[in-house]
Amino acid sequence: MAAQHPTAAVLLCEVVMEILSWIPAKPVTRLKLVCKSWNSIISHPHFVKLHLHRSPKNAIVLSTLTPPFPNKEEKQSLVLSSVESFIQNPSSTVDAQENRHSLHLQDWVLDSCNGLVCVARLLFHPNNDITDICFRLLNPLTGFISENSPCLRVNVNNVFGFGYDESSDSYKVVTFIRDSSGTVTAQVYSFRGSSWKTINSFPAFPYCVEANGQFIGGSLNWLGVRNPHGDDYHWAAVTLDMLIIFSFDLKSDTHKQILLPKGINEIPRQEPTLGVWGNRLYLLYDYKNTHFIAWQMKEFGDENSWTQLLKISFHHLGVETLFPEFIFENGNIFMLRGRHCFEEVFYDRRDNSVKRTNILANNCYFIAFDYVESLVQPC
Repeated sequence: MAAQHPTAAVLLCEVVMEILSWIPAKPVTRLKLVCKSWNSIISHPHFVKLHLHRSPKNAIVLSTLTPPFPNKEEKQSLVLSSVESFIQNPSSTVDAQENRHSLHLQDWVLDSCNGLVCVARLLFHPNNDITDICFRLLNPLTGFISENSPCLRVNVNNVFGFGYDESSDSYKVVTFIRDSSGTVTAQVYSFRGSSWKTINSFPAFPYCVEANGQFIGGSLNWLGVRNPHGDDYHWAAVTLDMLIIFSFDLKSDTHKQILLPKGINEIPRQEPTLGVWGNRLYLLYDYKNTHFIAWQMKEFGDENSWTQLLKISFHHLGVETLFPEFIFENGNIFMLRGRHCFEEVFYDRRDNSVKRTNILANNCYFIAFDYVESLVQPC
């Protein structure tokens, strides 16, 4: 046979790349075995980014802890699921053995971004206020595991965030540390680098140490308090003018403050929650222990784009108290924790329907994270 013309070969490669880029991540990994050229195409960074861009944003990853049943050991796992399957049958999804990946009991899942899950390993000291912590990245679909970051010594007054810096094509972890004098510093680690970078002087501090930074628009975002003093303060002492959204830009290592919606005229009784779904930022909170309110920022960074998405009574939800947990389907379905720690409430604002379920049968807890199946394996 005559040798293939170089132009024809290039065109054929582009056609194959175009077709493969629409195939879901799990089967496309198996197609690497078809031939060397397909393996080369699928492994190429350009293809990985193209495939990620075209992957459907309809999955979640669950971090679960299984208690030590008789004759069974305590286990921590990651469970991959489609959003549809989870909403239809959450209990079966959490307990499913399929698409389950084991973690160490000392691991803590920080967040997920572009198909990568950031996992922290905690090494506790006899002094319970001090912990050494290191991070690694997992791609549960491909089996990729990065090297650990250098260990960082932290105290109880830390918050964390994980996201992607497109300008440097790097994944980063950020933690903020506040000392007893009220001084706030940031520690930033890039998985393309080899050490933590310290950034000083922040006039606001994320107030809730249990809340991870919400990644959107190249930045990590927390609810914060302006000019906090000391190493401890209470929500009851926070006023509305002190409360802001603290936004840290992963490209420039700079920060800005985003104002809350103008329609909020009094401090919520309980701490609000930030959430992200479909490239939109949400502010969720309990209003006077009678209603659940959700605000949506339609254009990230534009304070004038805040819109009150819903205000629904606890009576309609069938709860006396709740805690916002997750947002699905472009802000149409909200998952809320109800009166009991095992009770989950799903509210669909499209038809005003409510679904309550006791979701935990064989697990101590679960936490849901937004997820997209991808081939990403950073250097």
